[in-house]
Amino acid sequence: INRVITAMKILGIETSCDETGIAIFDTDKGLIADQLFSQIELHAQYGGVFPEIASRDHIKKTIPLIKQACEEAKISLEDLDGIAYTAGPGLIGALLVGSSVGCSLAWALDLPSIEVHHMEGHLLAPLLDDVKPEFPFVCLLVSGGHSMLVDVKSMGDYTILGDTLDDAAGEAFDKTAKLLGLGYPGGKILSELAVHGDKTRFKFPRPMLNRPGLDFSFSGLKTAVRITWMREIAEENYNESQHKDQLVKDIAASFQEAIVDTLVKKCQRAMKQTSYKTLVIAGGVSANSELRIQLKDLDKKLRIKSFFPALKYCTDNGAMIAFAGAMRLMKEQNHNNVIKAYPRW
Repeated sequence: INRVITAMKILGIETSCDETGIAIFDTDKGLIADQLFSQIELHAQYGGVFPEIASRDHIKKTIPLIKQACEEAKISLEDLDGIAYTAGPGLIGALLVGSSVGCSLAWALDLPSIEVHHMEGHLLAPLLDDVKPEFPFVCLLVSGGHSMLVDVKSMGDYTILGDTLDDAAGEAFDKTAKLLGLGYPGGKILSELAVHGDKTRFKFPRPMLNRPGLDFSFSGLKTAVRITWMREIAEENYNESQHKDQLVKDIAASFQEAIVDTLVKKCQRAMKQTSYKTLVIAGGVSANSELRIQLKDLDKKLRIKSFFPALKYCTDNGAMIAFAGAMRLMKEQNHNNVIKAYPRW
């Protein structure tokens, strides 16, 4: 299907992991519908995402949420001009739900379907705000599965400057939270506890800051936390829960400080390397309040401008997929409406 449309309404479907996100983006009016169902309660008893349960719940929720989105936007499916869906990366079963529904709707309505890379969706999420970053910019993408710095010259023109060599920042948050027995979703709980901890009590390593380059590695930091936790529990008497609670808060604060310090200094290197004046931060970890505070301080130091997505668009959502799909359709991207999913895209 090849056609040029000046004003479009694009349905976005996000089912890569444990949130079913459906949204409709109008290229004239902006976001006109946004529906989200989080599966946190379903997975909490397992301490993490159970892929089969995630897939089955997407099957239950996707169609009803599409109907709700159309009602919210006061349009029918026939008013749509395209269907965008997350094709990867993510859980294969979950991705196949979104791609199957997206392509089936496209076939039925004789519309183009647009494959969207999940990380491109996150990268473009700050452009949903009224005050938008302008190209070119450096983007720090930090989530449960990714930690990377990207040179963004224009829509679709990306160069990865630095990537994670092992654990991503969000993954390190979640695994450390699990070590401390904080439940699910661990990263968010750990960050909340860190506010009440002493971030100077433990000096954890800042991985790969002692060498040039922009790559990340957080597995060693995670190991350092484990060693400290086991040593403290073994050497001290933590029978009184109050003392143990403070230990958890202090480790959380010290760990978070190490992660944030590493991310901020890598961003500083990237800005100097590219000479850009705009920094975009996106992905689930971009919601971290300490990271936001320290990167805002970087604005003054380097005379740059940093942009964060609204908090509700930091985590997975359909709005970013609908927006990315609209941008790609406006660039007349080719579409063949083939059901595909790329778990490690």
